[in-house]
Amino acid sequence: MSTNDAGPARRKMTSEGARRIQRSADKNPNGKTATTGFKQRAQSAAERSKGTSKRGK
Repeated sequence: MSTNDAGPARRKMTSEGARRIQRSADKNPNGKTATTGFKQRAQSAAERSKGTSKRGK
């Protein structure tokens, strides 16, 4: 099994979770979190979880 397999324990991204990811990326701008765009995807996922996404539903 892959370590990236979300499986049945998948959870929605929260605003707090997205903030933690953003802080981590900001502290280490050369790390994977910052360089792969995960920071932006986390924020987008948190917005979708709240139902406030700027994208159409």
